[in-house]
Amino acid sequence: MQTKPPASCSEAKAATGLEILLLGELRVVRQGSEIPLPASRKARGLLAYLVATGRPHRRERLCELFWDMPDDPKAALRWSLSKLRKVVDGPDRIRIIADRERVTLDTAGARIDIRDAHKQLHQDAEALTVPELENLARQLDAVLLDGLDGVGDEAFDCWLAAEREDARAARVRVLRLLATHPNMTSVSAPKWMRLWRVADPEGVAAFEQSAIGHGQGAELCPSLGKASAPRAVSKPALMTDAGLSTRSGGARALRVQRIGFCEVPDGTKIAYATVGSGRPLLKAANWLTHLEFDWTSPIWGECFAEIARTRTLIRYDERGCGLSDWEVKDLNFRAFVEDLETVADTLTLERVPLLGISQGAAVCIEYAVRHPERVSGLILIGGYAAGWRHIASPEEQARREAVRTLTELGWGTDNPAYRHIFSQTFMPDAGPDELAWFDEFQRVTTSPRNAARFQDAFGEIDVRDRLGLVSVPTIVLHSKDDQRIPLEQGRALASGIPGARFVPLESRNHVLVDYEPAWRTCMDAVQSFMAENNL
Repeated sequence: MQTKPPASCSEAKAATGLEILLLGELRVVRQGSEIPLPASRKARGLLAYLVATGRPHRRERLCELFWDMPDDPKAALRWSLSKLRKVVDGPDRIRIIADRERVTLDTAGARIDIRDAHKQLHQDAEALTVPELENLARQLDAVLLDGLDGVGDEAFDCWLAAEREDARAARVRVLRLLATHPNMTSVSAPKWMRLWRVADPEGVAAFEQSAIGHGQGAELCPSLGKASAPRAVSKPALMTDAGLSTRSGGARALRVQRIGFCEVPDGTKIAYATVGSGRPLLKAANWLTHLEFDWTSPIWGECFAEIARTRTLIRYDERGCGLSDWEVKDLNFRAFVEDLETVADTLTLERVPLLGISQGAAVCIEYAVRHPERVSGLILIGGYAAGWRHIASPEEQARREAVRTLTELGWGTDNPAYRHIFSQTFMPDAGPDELAWFDEFQRVTTSPRNAARFQDAFGEIDVRDRLGLVSVPTIVLHSKDDQRIPLEQGRALASGIPGARFVPLESRNHVLVDYEPAWRTCMDAVQSFMAENNL
């Protein structure tokens, strides 16, 4: 039997091209080329065991682990070692070191993925960058030594289960570090929080409780895997604190939004939230909101945080969605305006600028015409004055009716395809993370029936005759290639309102995301407009 002592430092450097990958199926790579492994699963199991344990093993013990007595275990071990030498031994290095008593695999200088992952986390996990952690998360997502179950006896299976549990624990730690990393973007943070919640629900719960216990509020990202039922309240002014995170300039700042409830004259409970400090800005509801989820979302979070840095931002869930009552008789434009009126009355807002996005623009316009003394200005983004039932071609109306039917049938299912119809047109240039988030966000914010009713209500909107009656400073912003509401409708909105400023945005998204240049253009234009008009 040929033997060789461990290599010197110079020899180790020469052998650094060897990679042994245990995450996923076992693989051996030398100088970038994958080496074929023996067809025998037991031989591959033996290699994995020697690599992962990293210590000498008695021959008798290896025979017991992998071979039954009738199979001539000693001969089987010799045969397997001969096959494995062809895989790991190099022209200038013998890695399998065996004598009459023991067998060792020399891994000095070799890269072993799971060993390197544990080493990174052990040395200084808190100093790892987001890209480094994301790379670790991708590696640890694979099953350790996938396909090697049952290649040995019960003791081997117990060893394999323990190794996999260690890898799982490492993955949970990485997910926690990603979900709470101070430099995580608002686009990706909810994804990592969801993955952490799935992998370690008790750990997330403990983290949230600890944050609350320290008086910080729970730094929550939405768990969108479960539908949220409408919240029942007994008093119109019930207030709760929800600690939610915002991200500014890559740093995580904790803010607390206060959620309250008010009652519309028809008895409907409307949930509203205030966050930030300074002069108020009241945002009208738009296509599906959820006060608990959208504050930390990759879609709305950064926009709301930007506003809340200098003002008190007031938002509400309109009837039929979010934390407001879902089972409502009236779900129409008149009721949408009444919801806005009730929130403004509850908070005794005397004169305040209104932010209207999508159909929220029409709601703001109607409120401003009815109550000009209570509105100081209008900020309208991606808005329109007339719904699809009034201005769409017969072909477009037929398509809208078909989508409405699909919505009622498939909205509440686990298949996101029904909701993807909307997310793709709302944000055609968004990344897969945002689209997946928005798909699931829509499902948990309202019922299938209400989603269809909302589409009917939006189609009936018509405030074209009210545009000329608007008497407050107005800015209209609209994406040039908006796939949901064409630019022409934004232009018509601006041209119909006396003195309105029109700002076209270089985007295809109906809902802007914070990493596209148009989002920054939009936010700067809004801030300048409010400053110029002392809003």
